[in-house]
Amino acid sequence: MTHPVVSPLLPPLPSGIDADDARLIDRLQRGVPLTERPFADLAAELHTTEVQIIERLGHFLSDGTLTRFGPLFQIERVGGQFILAALQVPEARYAQVTAQVNNLPEVAHNYRREHRLNMWFVIAAETPAAAWAACDHIQALTGLPVHAFPKEREYFVGLYLPLLEPLSHAVRPPPAAQATRVKTVVLTEFDRQLMTTTQAGLPLAQRPYDTVAALLTVSAQQVRERLAELLAAGVVRRIAAVPNHYRLGYNANGMTVWDVDDAEVDRLGELIGSQPAVSHCYRRPRKPGIWRYNLFAMLHGHTRAEVLTQAEAVAALLGPACHAHEVLFSSAILKKTGLRLRQAI
Repeated sequence: MTHPVVSPLLPPLPSGIDADDARLIDRLQRGVPLTERPFADLAAELHTTEVQIIERLGHFLSDGTLTRFGPLFQIERVGGQFILAALQVPEARYAQVTAQVNNLPEVAHNYRREHRLNMWFVIAAETPAAAWAACDHIQALTGLPVHAFPKEREYFVGLYLPLLEPLSHAVRPPPAAQATRVKTVVLTEFDRQLMTTTQAGLPLAQRPYDTVAALLTVSAQQVRERLAELLAAGVVRRIAAVPNHYRLGYNANGMTVWDVDDAEVDRLGELIGSQPAVSHCYRRPRKPGIWRYNLFAMLHGHTRAEVLTQAEAVAALLGPACHAHEVLFSSAILKKTGLRLRQAI
C-alpha cells in the first residue's frame, strides 16, 4: 500500500493578499480559456468584473507575486531541448557569474541552491546543438565546469502552488497532451512569430488574442485556433500564470535528488510524479565521481520541516530501490523568464 505525500494545513494568507486575490491567483495558475474575452469569462466564474481581474493581474505581475502570465511552451515538442545544469561558484565570484549566466537568452531559470553545486540553471533552446553550445559558452565565459543533466524522461510537470487549499488536497493542472508525447511538431513561420510575440506574456487587455493578432497582422481567430492546436500537441503546456514561490508563502523549495535502481526508476518516477506535493519529476543522467542521482523531484512547502516531511514520504514510496538522497533547498531566484526564442534563426 502506498501513501501520498502530505502537507499540513495552510498558514494565513500572505500580507497584501486577501481571499478574493487568493482565489484569482489559484485560478490563474490553472489556466485561462482561449476565448475572445478570457478575463470576462473568468470574471463570470469568480463573480467579479473583467476590469478588476485585469487590474489585479497587472498588480500581481508588477509587484512580483506572479513572474509571468501567458503560454508556457514545451520546446522539446518542436525539436528543441531543455538542459538542467549546475556550477560550483566561488562566493567571491557569485555576483559576477550570476550576471554572466543570466545574460544568455537561452537561460530560462536560474536558482541559488544550498549545495557545493550552488548555482542551478535551465537552458532552453530550439535545437539540442544550440542548447549544448550555450553550456559550452557558459563554461568558456566563467572558466567553471558546467555539469549538465539533460532530461532523459519526464514523469510530471505542473507547478501549482495553491493559496486556498493544501497541496495534499489540490487537483493539479493537467500535464501537457500525452498522446503526442513522442511526436515532434514542425514549426511554421507563423508559429515562430506567435511564440516570439507571446513568450514574454499575453497583453493585459480585454481581448488579448486580438492584440496579438494585430501585431502579427492576422485574425484573432487564427491566433486562438493555432494556440489551441499547439495546446493539443503539447507545444504549449497551458496558458496560465507562474507564481513567485516566496511571495505566496512557499518559502521552502527543495530540489530532491534520489539514487534509484535503474531497473526501477521509471516505475517509481511515475509514482513520485503523481504525488500532490511534486511539481516536477524527471529522470536525469548520473555522472560517475561527481553525481550519483538519477531521479529529480521538486517539492514545495511553507517551511523546511514541511518539505523534509514530504521527502520522507517520497523515501517511503521509493523503498529499498533508493540508496541515497539529498534535498537542495533554493535560497534565491536568480532568473525566471521562461523560454526565449531568438527573433531570427
